[in-house]
Amino acid sequence: MPVRVVTDSSAGLPADVIAQLDITVLDLHVMDAEGKDGAVEHSTSGLSALELAAALGRQMERSGDDGVLALHLSREFSSTWSAAVTASGVFPDTVRVIDSGTAGMVLGAAAMAAAKLAQDGADLQECYDAALDTLSRGRTWVYVHSMEELRKSGRMSTATALLSTALLATKPIMAIEDGKLELVGKTRTQTKAFTKVVELVQERAQSQPCFVAIQHSGPADAAEELRYLFEQVLAEGSTFMVLPLTEVVAVHTGAGALGISVVFSTPPNEAVKKRNKLAF
Repeated sequence: MPVRVVTDSSAGLPADVIAQLDITVLDLHVMDAEGKDGAVEHSTSGLSALELAAALGRQMERSGDDGVLALHLSREFSSTWSAAVTASGVFPDTVRVIDSGTAGMVLGAAAMAAAKLAQDGADLQECYDAALDTLSRGRTWVYVHSMEELRKSGRMSTATALLSTALLATKPIMAIEDGKLELVGKTRTQTKAFTKVVELVQERAQSQPCFVAIQHSGPADAAEELRYLFEQVLAEGSTFMVLPLTEVVAVHTGAGALGISVVFSTPPNEAVKKRNKLAF
């Protein structure tokens, strides 16, 4: 039986891809609570070691002991990775766990790469290596209308959180660096923000094709506009996806946010070393 690939819902993989590649997606928890003013507030929590051990056990049965590869969102965003490492101890040498150091469709793309190889008969090590390679070439940017939800969530770096109040009147652009959100640009309008993001991606792509996934919370109009801008400047052979932000991410980014996940043709020089440190 093929190696089984497991990820979590922060990746935002579309249902047709999940079905086609037979990826197991575990839902992170979204909880509702009543705020001080009586309004409903949303929060999230990671998967527990018990939940993950049960899920990994089911996938081990399906794999026929060929093994399971589990890829999860950054350990800085959630306790899920550490819980998965604990759960994997029940299955020595047959379950590999990777901290992706990110969230969104870079994580999804890594799961897709591993799952495609698994369907072709690759072993656990080959699937593991393919996932790390994809992650080493991936980068995620986040555009938000307001930093308030992210500030409350604690997902930003300390420096960016301290700047959040001063940035209330701007349209900030952030990137996931070392598993945390770091400010990489600020503009006054959405148009200027989109131009900046396109410039950042184009510069990194170095005239080579890449995979771009734009995830949105709210109507898809802005995401489609950004996709059009990318199509005008990125190399022939680049591929694109536009899809909603999964709820577990949208809770923290607020309405109108966009996540831009890009997998480039080649990694930056230090990325592979960094990913090796994140892998278990």
